[in-house]
Amino acid sequence: MSAGFASVDDLLASARAGLTRREPQEAYRRTLTGALVVDIRPAWQREADGEIPGSVIVERNHLEWRLHPTSGASLPLAAVGQEWIVVCTEGYTSSLAASALVSLGLPASDVVGGIHAWRAAGLPVVPGPTPVEHRVRHHP
Repeated sequence: MSAGFASVDDLLASARAGLTRREPQEAYRRTLTGALVVDIRPAWQREADGEIPGSVIVERNHLEWRLHPTSGASLPLAAVGQEWIVVCTEGYTSSLAASALVSLGLPASDVVGGIHAWRAAGLPVVPGPTPVEHRVRHHP
């Protein structure tokens, strides 16, 4: 079997070609009208860099099953038509994950620059880590 892509960069470019990526401010605005941020980072990264208030924690290896409404293992928040905005540390893994969600017919995008860009934009970040498959609390 031959590789479908010559490099990881080619794989990433292909994934991003099928996405509408969101700058942090735009992603934040979309959350105000019902989009949900899904944080796919492991606990140690969320503890180091913080979490986005209101985001849903779903580590990458369970993402498709937890967000697809008919998977049989979906979260209650995984309703048909729910818009998902995937976030990782710097916006690379989130592109691959969002592309996988789009390939399943889910409305998904990712945050350009990840949590680092979100924080740099002055958007809210709270200490983590929140348990997997829970929503991050809004801290005062």
